[in-house]
Amino acid sequence: MATEPLPHAANIIGAAVPRIDGPLKTTGTARYAVDHDFPNLVHAVAVQSTIGKGRIRTLDVSAAEQMPGVLLVLRHGNIQNVFRTFPRQQDGAMAESRAPFEDENIYYWGQYIAVVVAETLEQAKAAAAAIHADYEVESPDVRTDLSADFDGKRESSWKRGDPDQALASAPVVIDQTYSTPVETHNPMEMHGTVAVWDGDNVTLYDSSQGVVSFRTVMSEVLGVPRENVRIISRFVGSGFGGKLSPWPQATLAAAAARQLNRPVKLSVDRRMMFSNVGHRPRTQQRIRLGATPDGKLTAIRHDFYTETSQLDDFVEHCGEQTPFIYSCPNLEVTTAMVHRNVGAPAPMRGPGAVPGLFALESAIDELAIKLKMDPLELRYKNDAERDEGKNLPFSSRHLKECYQVGAEKIGWNQRTPEVGSMRRNGKVIGMGVGAASWSAARIPCTASFEFCPNGRVCVRCATQDIGTGTYTLFAQVAHAKTGVPLDHIDVFLGDSSLPDGPTSGGSMVTSAILPAATAAVSQAVTRLLNIAAQTPGSPFHGAHPDSLTIADGRVVAKDQQPQVVGVALHSGADLTANGLPFEEVLKLANLSGISATGRTFPSFEDPKAQKYSLHSFGAHFAEVEWEPDIARLRVSRVFSIFDCGRIINKKAGANQILGAAVMGVGMSLFEETHYDKHFGQPINGNFADYLVPTCADLPDLDVTFLDYPDLIVNEYGARGIGEIGMAGVAPAIASAVYHATGVRVRELPIRIEDLLQSKVLEV
Repeated sequence: MATEPLPHAANIIGAAVPRIDGPLKTTGTARYAVDHDFPNLVHAVAVQSTIGKGRIRTLDVSAAEQMPGVLLVLRHGNIQNVFRTFPRQQDGAMAESRAPFEDENIYYWGQYIAVVVAETLEQAKAAAAAIHADYEVESPDVRTDLSADFDGKRESSWKRGDPDQALASAPVVIDQTYSTPVETHNPMEMHGTVAVWDGDNVTLYDSSQGVVSFRTVMSEVLGVPRENVRIISRFVGSGFGGKLSPWPQATLAAAAARQLNRPVKLSVDRRMMFSNVGHRPRTQQRIRLGATPDGKLTAIRHDFYTETSQLDDFVEHCGEQTPFIYSCPNLEVTTAMVHRNVGAPAPMRGPGAVPGLFALESAIDELAIKLKMDPLELRYKNDAERDEGKNLPFSSRHLKECYQVGAEKIGWNQRTPEVGSMRRNGKVIGMGVGAASWSAARIPCTASFEFCPNGRVCVRCATQDIGTGTYTLFAQVAHAKTGVPLDHIDVFLGDSSLPDGPTSGGSMVTSAILPAATAAVSQAVTRLLNIAAQTPGSPFHGAHPDSLTIADGRVVAKDQQPQVVGVALHSGADLTANGLPFEEVLKLANLSGISATGRTFPSFEDPKAQKYSLHSFGAHFAEVEWEPDIARLRVSRVFSIFDCGRIINKKAGANQILGAAVMGVGMSLFEETHYDKHFGQPINGNFADYLVPTCADLPDLDVTFLDYPDLIVNEYGARGIGEIGMAGVAPAIASAVYHATGVRVRELPIRIEDLLQSKVLEV
């Protein structure tokens, strides 16, 4: 099959560009964290608790310490110079507030109680199996009812008007509770760390979504200066939020390597992924809506519980979108944290918005049914023209157009409102819609650009590519500004020794790197043109730099574009007409390179941006097929329409939304981590029992970007798209299920057992 040619530099921004790192991954050349090997490297294996709550009475490691190849058994009492981090928001912190082996208390099943380090992985595993712990056992609390015996504090995070009074007087009221389960991050690449000390300096190869914040955190944890810590994470096999913060295995690998003065590798296996490196916490949300008979919202109350671990205060902010997604004069959002004997939760794709919009959008659908109103009509009627939570105009909002485009694509005008009234090919058809939103912002970033003497250009930034196409975005900017072919552009990421870059979280990397990369390239180009004009022997010597430009990697006069591109100029060629390759400029000027650094300044420091509410918006339209005779449900079609600013790479952007929609199908129909009530163990902690969508479960997927640039966010008008793609999928599917079956499912995932209540029994 012929490869479609790439667009010219003038059109590279917004094109569908293949990932420049794709060949490295498909050939196995890309090295992930635990792929790194070093002379004298040794292997560590963690030992986990087998109870969910209690205390270690005795820990017998004597047999393990005598086994062949064993070098060290780390545990409470012999781990050295490991500290907690200072609690903060901006610079990151350990995902677990408790330092490993800080005490002998057990707070959740699977908690690390020891680490064995041996010459080989097999020796370390054998010795780990020989360690015996005797516990004082208590009953863990892993109850799924988060409101049970709750006596903690409920905090109000948003309030306007008097929602209680408005609800009391509302002619139409919805009052329902919606629940989402624990979901476990399951990226293909599991967590792992290789730690290497060189004197007082340590390098950690880790699967991280934020090498710069990781460096700050680990300097505190290990008690060494920040400049002595280097984090490398050049390739990440996805993270979905679970790799935003360092987990205990990084601390343990670094501590063991320091004590042994040898490189140490510690990997987390798939079972440990279910207990030791985070999860989306369970939520329980009560939604109360008040409305007039014609469908105008008068009140919204969103009161939710969110599960967290015993020692951490992680909050799944389910109400973040509630204050502005709809227009409503009376509103309040309240939060309650519930501590359980589980590992620390962590952000998971679309944290807060994904479970929060499941509840809110499901309630909106229920209100439409109660009013006998089309769900889209209700949404149009209550669309917010400004952010009523912050009392600010939106920088850009085209949610109504998302609804309109999606309705046309799915054929919403053919939808009949009665339950079970639509049929196709012997199946009952249901349709549903869910709105989506996610915040946008410009966060700090620094990037450098260099013209190199070998005819290549280099872009450097200490952000990382977690599989979303960040390498390619940098290359697109460099190509757009210089015309240097993509295969002559080297992008260096994922190393904290590079210019500081952002954490890959919150869908904010793209909007952060674009201004920094653009500024760096533009400054380097300006310097190149000045050198070309100032250097004796240059065909442009004496010209004004403003009369020059760069095209296809060559310095040219603005009024004369290159006539020959990609062909070496022969002696005596008209250099003025055809341009001078930038490497020839460097050679004439006797320079080893020309470089520049660009920076992105955060939107919260921008007076102009502070005058607006920055968000992306979208809508998912879902169709399901229900076969009541065999109780078979399938999501058949999903249309995703998004207003996410300008899309920089349509191929990578579409992939993001498609993947998010698949995750939304998993959330709706399959995913749930179950804990054993006696021991607190995640009992389906493997890919055999933890269900995720397979190819056979996937619907026909369609993605549309409205592509309206949001120039308040950055000069390209780009906002992030990774998180929002999953928000709104679950309520769209749940509403479609109700439309087909008449069963309103308010607790995810949707189970066949739920649908057996359906009165739609025959097709």
